Amino acid sequence: MGTLSDDEVAAVSSPGVGPHPEPWPDDPRLDPDLLRDGDRRNVVDEYRYWRVEAIVADLDRRRPPLHVAIQNWEHDFNIGSIVRTANAFNVAGVHILGRRRWNRRGAMVTDRYLHVSHHESVADFVAWADAAGVSLIGVDNLPGSVPLESAQLPERCCLVFGSEGPGLTSDVVDACAALVAITQHGSTRSMNAGAAAAIAMYHWNLQHPAPPRDGQISR
Repeated sequence: MGTLSDDEVAAVSSPGVGPHPEPWPDDPRLDPDLLRDGDRRNVVDEYRYWRVEAIVADLDRRRPPLHVAIQNWEHDFNIGSIVRTANAFNVAGVHILGRRRWNRRGAMVTDRYLHVSHHESVADFVAWADAAGVSLIGVDNLPGSVPLESAQLPERCCLVFGSEGPGLTSDVVDACAALVAITQHGSTRSMNAGAAAAIAMYHWNLQHPAPPRDGQISR
């Protein structure tokens, strides 16, 4: 059996809706091909039949000042999962630090709706953060880390995650304004990087909640 394309993976994961009944709505945000063939993408109902560019523009109107960064030294499969979670929280930007090519499989094509930037070196990444006025917050269970649940995260910040296994490199740790760790109670030394990223992004959103979208449950 051959490997599924990104679009085929998205179709399997999200059955979506079929062709739109005619006459079609007169709306420039809508994609004629999707109206004709159906929309099988992994998007919320609000965005059914919308062009990708229109969805991104609408998301841009209400993105919070949260960024996430992932060190990409080992082509970690968790990167795709972190990107998918970043899409769920509609972050302002995702930053790939290190290798330009990253494992997109787990992202389920959600990176199309995000602003993904590449930084070849730690120095480049730090320069971007300084220019943007964004605080770097490392997420790793290293000496000196404070418990995430008791930390007050800056509103304008970038949560930085390391590769699965080795975690954050020392030069990135040195560049961070603070380190936070998720308190654990079991026997494992660390949790999956994708799971840790989801917890950290959710914690930031609890402290800096965005107005709910129409039809969405308010916190």
